[in-house]
Amino acid sequence: MPTTDKPNLPILQLVGVRKTFGDFVAVETLDLDVMEGEFLTIVGPSGSGKTTLLRMLAGMEAPSAGDISLRGVRINEMPPEKRPTCMVFQSLALFPHKSVGENIEFPLKMRGVPAKARKARALELMGVVRLPESYYAKNVMKCSGGERQRVALARALAYDPDVLFFDEPLSAIDYKLKKVLEKELKDLHRETGKTFVYITHSLEEAMVMSDRIGVMRSGRLVQVGTPEEIYAKPVDRFVSEFMGEVNVIAVERAAGVEDWTGVDVPGRFTLAPCQEIADAATAYVVVRPEYLRVLGEGAGADNALEGVIYNEYALGSRIQYQVRVGEKVMLVELSRAQALHAAPGQRVRLGWDARDAIAVRN
Repeated sequence: MPTTDKPNLPILQLVGVRKTFGDFVAVETLDLDVMEGEFLTIVGPSGSGKTTLLRMLAGMEAPSAGDISLRGVRINEMPPEKRPTCMVFQSLALFPHKSVGENIEFPLKMRGVPAKARKARALELMGVVRLPESYYAKNVMKCSGGERQRVALARALAYDPDVLFFDEPLSAIDYKLKKVLEKELKDLHRETGKTFVYITHSLEEAMVMSDRIGVMRSGRLVQVGTPEEIYAKPVDRFVSEFMGEVNVIAVERAAGVEDWTGVDVPGRFTLAPCQEIADAATAYVVVRPEYLRVLGEGAGADNALEGVIYNEYALGSRIQYQVRVGEKVMLVELSRAQALHAAPGQRVRLGWDARDAIAVRN
């Protein structure tokens, strides 16, 4: 595969990059290496700075401080058209009066490529993005949303960029088609060996497609890691809650012992040894719903709580239960084979082992 041949070297490097608009700090001093041939996704809530970061990488905004380098060359002031990069916008920015083929060929035409060679390349790229050759002369506005998405991808590839930037390109597409395009984008990345930098607010998109994920908050990169690292080892409560549903329990260290007592739920808890909270007086225990289990008669766990079933939700192959523990609602996710067949109001014991939880300071 093309991607496996890429050297493990950065193609883009950001050192001390900062972006301000007047007194407003959109991106705070940020360091990041984007590796050759990787699929890097930047996620974060609205206003976190992810789109501003992408615009600086693409050359649409210049950093207020710091340096951006492409293959070791500083590109802070280099205009977008001079960079070996291309952007796929959320709006797609296709020419509505042109055909599919004319849209794809546009960058080649701007470079003076002869008509015959342009058409051959357009047809080749249509095959790459799974568009029938019969669509070559079809007006792009007569294509479906998913087909227009493929046209935009083919046009971006026609530039033969080293890096492709994506600004939430799947946000306006229905769920079923989005799932198809997520897989196709991942396949396309592997087949082309290009470097993809993708912006989204969707956890699911990031988890499905990415080699690495960067989580932004208030203009800062809070954590960068593989999807597994971000999901299983979040650095703080914000990342854990942003990357999916979680149970968060506030705890405080019991005097003179290594055990912890609950602040917002009653009980004493055992936490796995963690340098992050080694000298902390208070902390948060983060437990994913799939790591909680219902304890039957005689069953044990490192940590246990008693609660009352409040509601249940069918999630295809899984069932999620809401269990009230005092004033707190805990989420438990079981396979259908493990379904409780219990009515709301029934009391249950929940348990989890220390190794299945994460402890964070804030």
